[in-house]
Amino acid sequence: MHEIKWGIIGCGDVTEVKSGPAFNRVAHSSLVAVMRRDAAKAKDYADRHKVPRWYSNADELINDAEVNAIYIATPPLQHEQYAIAAMRAGKPVYVEKPMAIDSTAAQRIADVAKETGTMISVAHYRRELPLFKKVKAIIDSGILGDIRFVNLQMLQPHNAPLITQTTDNWRVNPTVSGGGLFHDLAPHQIDLMYHFFGPLRKGVGIAINQANFYAADDIVQGSLLFENNVLFSGLWCFTVPKQETKDLCEIVGSLGKMSFSIFRHDTLQVDIEGEKEVYTFEIPQHIQQPMIEKVVQFLRGKNKNPCTASEGVAVMQWMELLTGK
Repeated sequence: MHEIKWGIIGCGDVTEVKSGPAFNRVAHSSLVAVMRRDAAKAKDYADRHKVPRWYSNADELINDAEVNAIYIATPPLQHEQYAIAAMRAGKPVYVEKPMAIDSTAAQRIADVAKETGTMISVAHYRRELPLFKKVKAIIDSGILGDIRFVNLQMLQPHNAPLITQTTDNWRVNPTVSGGGLFHDLAPHQIDLMYHFFGPLRKGVGIAINQANFYAADDIVQGSLLFENNVLFSGLWCFTVPKQETKDLCEIVGSLGKMSFSIFRHDTLQVDIEGEKEVYTFEIPQHIQQPMIEKVVQFLRGKNKNPCTASEGVAVMQWMELLTGK
């Protein structure tokens, strides 16, 4: 394909700024159609974003002759259905994280991609943000020495500003999201660990619902051991007091360490043998734009896949290890 003509299935909140406008800001890419089951909201989105066509039925968008690539931005429950329908129609897919409601569904998506030979990328877009590209470059350079361990803490109060609120609160409905806020936020973090350290040897964890604000688990603690002997430990709790709020990842090597936030992603501190250096980064207005650019290049045969289906499946499997599922 020379020009990528995108259709969005699920033009909800995530597409307003984070992703939707970026499809028109990348070379050889444009957004030509959107779909949402609520016709009035689909029309409103199309009108506000100057998208030529809108639909309230996903099959109609998939079968739109001009649409030659599809971005799936629905809640996770629908990812499998729409991804498979698009690929069977011969249309490449860019699917939101988490890749599916569970690893079994994610694997079925990957199997259809292989069966049909259709391209698919998973929207683990933090890989392409400047801070995390710098983190990977530092790890690969060896200046931290041999990486010993990673310590990650994601502690948030109930209904914290970081956590996207919706009228139906689907993110904490396990039948729609696959879990709770861990399933909404941790895919970004776990994918970065995959991106930084590669294959996994084993993992273990536990998840429980302590506060009973909703049906999903609200605290997760677990460990991952990578094939290269790097040990990852993570704690996620979504009911801490406000003063205990934390979003911190520390990577410790034999010669020094790095510290950064996964979700603020603007500052990186590197401390090597007592010498500290702080790097600051500009956050893109449309945060998925760098990733969408790589996906467009991939679809045009100009670049490798920035996040493969098999990687998306692995992240789902690791999340299930961490939650003890």
